[in-house]
Amino acid sequence: MNLAMVAGEASGDMLGFLLLKAMQKRWPHVEAAGIGGPQLTSAGFQAWWLSDRLAVRGYVEVLRHYRGISRIREALVERLLAQPPRAFIGIDAPDFNLGLEERLKQRGIPSIQFVCPSIWAWRGGRVKRIARSVDHVLCLFPFEPELLQAHGVSATYVGHPLADVIPLAPDRLAARRALGLPAEATVVALLPGSRRSEIQYIASALLRAACLLQRSVPGVRFVLPVAPGLDSVLRPLVSAHGPQDLQLLSGQSHEALAACDLTLIASGTATLEAALFKRPMVIAYRMHPLSWQLMKRMAYQPWVGLPNILCRDFVVPELIQEDCTPERLAQEALRWLDQAGRRDQVQERFLQMHHQLRCDTATRATDAIAQVIKA
Repeated sequence: MNLAMVAGEASGDMLGFLLLKAMQKRWPHVEAAGIGGPQLTSAGFQAWWLSDRLAVRGYVEVLRHYRGISRIREALVERLLAQPPRAFIGIDAPDFNLGLEERLKQRGIPSIQFVCPSIWAWRGGRVKRIARSVDHVLCLFPFEPELLQAHGVSATYVGHPLADVIPLAPDRLAARRALGLPAEATVVALLPGSRRSEIQYIASALLRAACLLQRSVPGVRFVLPVAPGLDSVLRPLVSAHGPQDLQLLSGQSHEALAACDLTLIASGTATLEAALFKRPMVIAYRMHPLSWQLMKRMAYQPWVGLPNILCRDFVVPELIQEDCTPERLAQEALRWLDQAGRRDQVQERFLQMHHQLRCDTATRATDAIAQVIKA
């Protein structure tokens, strides 16, 4: 069984890895190729292009890379039409994948979208394009299938694969031992994102906030997981703005989240990971001002971070655009550290969320894929 897959960034690469491992367990001879990153390739995926070529967020940022991304998509379409796969699976990255899926579907290649585009958050008009483009959507969140089915889109709730992988009660002490961190220290994880544009706009604010925290919290330690390929981008910022006792990690974001007491974190999939690790957080996000003006006009709800969206409440603070300053970040972090009862409450909310999202994604997803491809 040969499949084509496209994972558009680090979070998609991780989801693709988990899905591919599940498919390999069900279909031992499955082969997959397309666009992916280091996690997918570690599972035997053949990456024709690396996923970081697509890891761009924001209208202005996309425009700068539009020609290169378009050339990749055209070359990929040509290759897939010349040698059709059994099915195509697009993993998140809807702006890239939906157009690709529509063209493949028109030529009789079954197309499956893993991760529903967030039509419930913004750009709801995309649901019509989803209906034209895909045969089936694998949904991470329980409210999505009903919304899609109302528009004639076949969909299955599969839960979130990370909810199956991340333990319900993470072992903080074991993670600290693995990272060489003191058992009793206050540890703060800094997660500025996995895209260069995120690092450009967010990292310095997080690093300066850490410096402010260092003045207020005796013995505080910091860990910063560095996504693949971003070491050369982050190190100059760390040298210019970072605090003492900052430990750079090679990846290891799950170890950092398991070990920390609190995280300052860029909005995105990582915030859901932090919630599954039951960690209080301050969500930070900044982008090009023009991109932000365009995006906020299309928003349907007041929340940006996934934990808040799923809880339908501001359970963790969000500091977006002009509010994303070192001073505000440090202030909100200190509030978490000073309020044990508030930390306990949010950890209980996150445990409830974890149970809801943990539903054997591997089996549900492969069952749905088998129905589409008649395997």
